[in-house]
Amino acid sequence: MAAKDYYGILGVKRGASDKEIKQAYRKLARKYHPDVNSGDASAEAKFKEINAAYEVLSDPEKRTKYDQFGENWQYADQFAEWQQPYGDAARAGGTTFDDIFGGGDAGGIFDSLFRGSGARSTSRRPRRGRDMSHPIEVTLEEAYHGSSRIIEMQAETTCHICNGKGSLQNAPCYTCGGSGRLLRPQRLEVKIPPGVKDGSRIRMAGKGGPSSSGGSSGDLYLLVSVKPHRIFQRKDGDLHVEVEVPLSDAVLGGEVDVPTLKGNIALKIPPETQNGKVFRLAGQGMPKMGNDKKGDLFAKVKVGLPTKLTEREKELFQEFKKLRGGDKK
Repeated sequence: MAAKDYYGILGVKRGASDKEIKQAYRKLARKYHPDVNSGDASAEAKFKEINAAYEVLSDPEKRTKYDQFGENWQYADQFAEWQQPYGDAARAGGTTFDDIFGGGDAGGIFDSLFRGSGARSTSRRPRRGRDMSHPIEVTLEEAYHGSSRIIEMQAETTCHICNGKGSLQNAPCYTCGGSGRLLRPQRLEVKIPPGVKDGSRIRMAGKGGPSSSGGSSGDLYLLVSVKPHRIFQRKDGDLHVEVEVPLSDAVLGGEVDVPTLKGNIALKIPPETQNGKVFRLAGQGMPKMGNDKKGDLFAKVKVGLPTKLTEREKELFQEFKKLRGGDKK
């Protein structure tokens, strides 16, 4: 089976910046999201592939290992551990990671290496379970207030027949196929903290895959995407909104209601306010994840011209026009 190119999956160059990787992921995730492609199995498979690539390339430590070891990056720590007693000999002979594990089952080879030596197996540290990821889409209101919800996912569990060993009496376990793990449907309540934004990764410690050797479970990462809002535009922690102001209030001054994510607030409009004027409402934007600070809300004035004028109103506008020198007769 050909090795997976995570950079190619996201359509970015190998030296792409974190921002470029995030932008590419967001674009592809929206295109192949199951909600957009209901019943399309190929789109669902592509979506999972995109998330797997982003999970690795968005994490600096995992990306470094992937750049060095490729698809077998998750075995980098074990390889380094193996090199300790044999490092000099391996380096002298020019032995590399790919020479040993290229084209093979790295996990199986490691098991053979460490189980085959009594001295090594007694000192081998338990391996931590695999980290997992799950996409989650939230509304802007949920991103503002925070929320909780139940997600359904396929979770890894240790095979109860072989106790995670993958074999029974020197033969592959028939239940798990020799992997030592099983996938089972799981319902899990997750918390969405206030302030999340597109591309946020929420870590749920110990909710990932179980260890097959008595170590701690991996972590679960929620990959957040935020739905566009019908009236608010979000830019980092700030919100932008258009507010319609009647012509009379724009000319003479008045007060209008400005929508926020926690209800309307009154905004005083000074006399002779021009169309397109922007007012800054401090602290009325999005919360920042992890602290009590909030961004600002920017309200842009959109002057509403009156329609269906009465005859008297038309007369008054004619008088106004004459007073302003607009009548050239």
